[in-house]
Amino acid sequence: MRIVLASSSPSRRSILLSAGVDPVIHPADVDEDGILDSLCSRAPEEVVAALAKAKAEAVAAEYPHDCVIGCDSMLLLDGQLQGKPHTVERAIERWRQQRGKKATLLTGHCVITPMGRFSQTAATDVFFAQVSDADIEAYARTMEPLLCAGAFTLEAIGGWFIDRIEGDPSSVIGLSLPTVRRGLYSLGIDVHSLWNKV
Repeated sequence: MRIVLASSSPSRRSILLSAGVDPVIHPADVDEDGILDSLCSRAPEEVVAALAKAKAEAVAAEYPHDCVIGCDSMLLLDGQLQGKPHTVERAIERWRQQRGKKATLLTGHCVITPMGRFSQTAATDVFFAQVSDADIEAYARTMEPLLCAGAFTLEAIGGWFIDRIEGDPSSVIGLSLPTVRRGLYSLGIDVHSLWNKV
């Protein structure tokens, strides 16, 4: 059985590579905006879980004998879900809103295997630093935060501007190894059986 990652995220792939797995990369083609619009009245945890499920399901039929993982991350700030900023201007605006605050990074996971499926959302609190305007602008112009939920990375340049987190670091990077482990155990799968880079 192989792990198939329904994502093109280099961060998620890097987490799995570091954990002994060289995943098959098969990005899911789903209408994220349409899904978000249909779930606008749902709890934030349910929204990211639904996005992760849609991604896993979009890919799973092509890999009936493998373990497909779909993930989606969004930042819950001041009661509002924040996705990827996509532009330098929006990244600057986001950082001006979130500096000095605590927010919660939610990462939905859906694991689909021949033995069944598992879905769970991981939540990790992120404490943003009081970042200067000059650093916010310089960071946005690196382009690093443009395709990141919450407009930041923990493991790269953005790490300068995170004072601390409370929870699972891998979840903030994009894929929670503890959450996936719990999912695999619930389906009767030992983690080591999926290692291929050890």
